[in-house]
Amino acid sequence: MSDTTAADLPLTHRRVLAIAGPIVLSNATVPILGAVDTGVVGQMGQAAPIGAVGIGAIVLATLYWVFGFLRMGTTGLVAQARGAGETAETGALLMRALMIGVAGGVLFIALQVLLFAGAFALAPASEEVEGLARQYMAIRIWGAPATIALYAVTGWLIAMERTKGVLVLQLWMNGLNIGLDLWFVLNLGWGVEGVAIATLIAEWTGLVLGLWLCRAAFRGDQWRNWARVFDPARLRRMLAVNADIMIRSVLLTVSFTSFLFLAADLGDVTLAANQVLLQFLEITAFALDGFAFSAEALVGAAVGARARAKVRRAAILTSQWGVGGAFLLGAFFLLAGPWLIDLMTTSPEVRAEARTYLLWAAAAPVIGIASWMFDGIYFGATWTREMRRAMILSVAIYVAALVALVPTMGNHGLWMSLMILNAARGVTLGWGYPRLERTVGA
Repeated sequence: MSDTTAADLPLTHRRVLAIAGPIVLSNATVPILGAVDTGVVGQMGQAAPIGAVGIGAIVLATLYWVFGFLRMGTTGLVAQARGAGETAETGALLMRALMIGVAGGVLFIALQVLLFAGAFALAPASEEVEGLARQYMAIRIWGAPATIALYAVTGWLIAMERTKGVLVLQLWMNGLNIGLDLWFVLNLGWGVEGVAIATLIAEWTGLVLGLWLCRAAFRGDQWRNWARVFDPARLRRMLAVNADIMIRSVLLTVSFTSFLFLAADLGDVTLAANQVLLQFLEITAFALDGFAFSAEALVGAAVGARARAKVRRAAILTSQWGVGGAFLLGAFFLLAGPWLIDLMTTSPEVRAEARTYLLWAAAAPVIGIASWMFDGIYFGATWTREMRRAMILSVAIYVAALVALVPTMGNHGLWMSLMILNAARGVTLGWGYPRLERTVGA
């Protein structure tokens, strides 16, 4: 696909699916890796290694996602540059994002002692689990520059509508990781350290492959045109966009974390049931991400081309697929939910409790689809300041709902509050959409 003619390409359902399809397949590989990691260390016959790998992976994923803005911010900015026919700027944007990613990773390596101490102060574990988790993280932290830089690579590939590259990248990294897991742990007996080394190798080789997939950005001299790369105005815009995204993402993460913490106060059975049902929301995200990413790429290109009609068509086409997928998922959860619950837990109490609240999990895709699709649209348009404001207002509404509903309705009130959060996000973002359109050309 020629980058210089991106704005002239017709906006069709086929084009939306060409972007979304590989993302959905790519996302499907993620839980497989987690299952293999757990299964491999589980063959050691002890509980501590399983807990250590689980805690270590969560801590590092949380730290790295501080720089998750590189994925969303890079997609929107590169898509706009592509739509405007500014090929040189697409390369410069990737270079800026890679430099931020590598610098962030080096910072985590330098601060690893303090970061690990803080993590275990917040989430204490047994002495054995903490010791093994520290071994795991001490190895994996050296992959931080590669992992964070890969956010930039993924964002660039999505913006360029090269999501098949994202799929290839995930298949390589997860496939290599699984193969090395089996070899290092089961054949060589390296235990938890073997799992960490396997992931470390997969991360760095993944970055090398990712850079090769982005090789078009390194043709010519645009990627090392330092006057452009470090242009103050462009740097300020990139930093402003990324700062807004980071604040918005932190607020969203805190909101979902509070849902789990509040569930813990309702008893162990309710907490476990909610954890099972939250997997339905994770499945929803994996399945619908592709359409939101399509919106980022297509709306961004239309904004860069200053084509208002194409912004609207891109928003409508991608949202049609998103809404259709949300209703199908909701119906699937409603019908197959009891079977999925039984698959995820053998506890009769947890199964019964999860069935009590299944309707909320089935409604979640339908209630939340507007917020997810508007997220993609706003990321593509880099309307991140408005996203930040909408998120602040939505979280305030969520907190008010928690205060009003949880004391009187218990877990039903907790789930209703979560639905209100997603509905508020959709309404607040939808309210601003007409103004977004009006700012784009003619």
